[in-house]
Amino acid sequence: MDFDRRILVPVGPDAWRWRTFDSERTVAVAARTVTSLVRVLEVLPDLVGDDPRLTVVFAHDPTSAFGEGVPELLRSLRCRTLPWGQLGEAKPDLMVSASENIGVPAGDFPVLVLPHGVGFQKFVPDSASSGTRLSGLVSDGLLAAGRAWLAVSHPDQERQLATARPATVDRTVLVGDPCLDRLRAGLRWRERYRSSLGVEPGQRLVFLSSTWGPGSLIGRCPDLPARLLAALPADEYRLALVLHPNVWSGHGAWQVRVVQRAALAAGALLIDPTEGWQQALTASDVVIGDHGSVTLYGTALGRPVLLAAFGEEAVPGTAGDLLHRSVPLLDRSAPLRPQIDAALSEHRPELLAAVTARAFAEQGSAFPRLRQLLYQLLELDPPPGTDGRPRAFPPVPRNDAQPAASFYVETALTSSDAPPFRVSVRRYPASVSEPGEEADNVFWHLASDVEEPDTHLTDSASVLVCQRPSASPGSAHRRIAELRAHYTALLIAVPLPDGVLVDLLDGPRFAVRPADGALLAPGPAAAAFYSALRVKFRPELLDHSGLLLELGSHCRELTIQKVPEP
Repeated sequence: MDFDRRILVPVGPDAWRWRTFDSERTVAVAARTVTSLVRVLEVLPDLVGDDPRLTVVFAHDPTSAFGEGVPELLRSLRCRTLPWGQLGEAKPDLMVSASENIGVPAGDFPVLVLPHGVGFQKFVPDSASSGTRLSGLVSDGLLAAGRAWLAVSHPDQERQLATARPATVDRTVLVGDPCLDRLRAGLRWRERYRSSLGVEPGQRLVFLSSTWGPGSLIGRCPDLPARLLAALPADEYRLALVLHPNVWSGHGAWQVRVVQRAALAAGALLIDPTEGWQQALTASDVVIGDHGSVTLYGTALGRPVLLAAFGEEAVPGTAGDLLHRSVPLLDRSAPLRPQIDAALSEHRPELLAAVTARAFAEQGSAFPRLRQLLYQLLELDPPPGTDGRPRAFPPVPRNDAQPAASFYVETALTSSDAPPFRVSVRRYPASVSEPGEEADNVFWHLASDVEEPDTHLTDSASVLVCQRPSASPGSAHRRIAELRAHYTALLIAVPLPDGVLVDLLDGPRFAVRPADGALLAPGPAAAAFYSALRVKFRPELLDHSGLLLELGSHCRELTIQKVPEP
């Protein structure tokens, strides 16, 4: 047996001798880009699951400029993949794709084209010419052959396609949007998603979404993630950055991470292009986006939306165009935090109901409608006992984003005439921010973790923090002695079993303990101590004093006590 014949198992000539499942129909998935492949993978298991009559094979169409990552994704999922050139020999009964630009092999099998976004919202470069084309619209040849079926999510899209290409009349099927149905199914898991992403109680998650191309958010303002992180206190906000898979495929993961190095050092959650954006969107509190589909999904979930860009490639008269006229534009030249806070406080979801209604119809029905369509095209009855309810997206593995290691810290001390002093602490990642101006009882300092790789920051820090837990007070004192051999920071703070040990350069040491007995992070504790020290000047005046630490939405009572060195 030659090699070409073997790799066609479980389909193709003579395959019956080698396969295990005696299927009746073959479904071929055309994988051209990561975007389109992921969209098919989101829906296909629920359409064909538990049906041994169907064999599903994948074929990689290598003709896209954004094909990088497709073979790797297929291999990681252990998909049975055939060479594109041998797909015709496999003689599938149905081809499924979420890419309209595939070169379909000759044959008479139908082709089901799923949307890989929300409708037909963009003009994109045409790989077959120097011009542009409507994204999502299949080729003339496939339409002329009468083999293509286009799944759409709204009747307006049927009318839009009929105007743009009359041959699509009677070739579209209204099914709804399966991605939105799965997003809505996951709303009950919002807190689980937030936990898996590392979002703490009381924090607000800013979801920054960009499509691809020069008119996209990330194309027009690649520094926006870093600028947002510089404007938002790290203990009160987190930022999730979601870039269209074409950005990753077109430029490479290495380039994406290098361009966003400062934002990543500041704690940005850079979401994997193949999974996780749906969970992060559901977990979010506010969306900053552009003319990409993800922004519309955020609107449909009821999130406040700000537009930071809106490219000229957007199609007039679509739901995206209506969104552009309905939500505030982010003024990138103005302070960013007040705009985000205003979007949160002034949000009225009912005012965006018209946008959602223009983009999505038949909500909740996409999976049963798609399942019915798929089996009609296969000329089979669906298996009994399947209702087609959408599954929620599973919680992502806990995000491995590294928190910022250095901060410019603003402390504001009030009620300084008598204890307990009240100290408000706000920390801004040093990789993207600068200290502000000081005023009466408002101070700034640089605080660095001992794990900070930038030695310039650790050598310049007024406060040095060690996060490593101490098993005993003695081990905490020994750790400070070790650090003093290398650092001359004004304060060094390390954890105690019941609080934080603070060492003052050429001065005494103090134990800062929480009144509630709960775990106390050394960074905020040292910041509060630093502020009180700036006011009182003489360290001995802080002995047996109290502090009220305000950090984000939390307020904790702390006590300060001088401790002798061992």
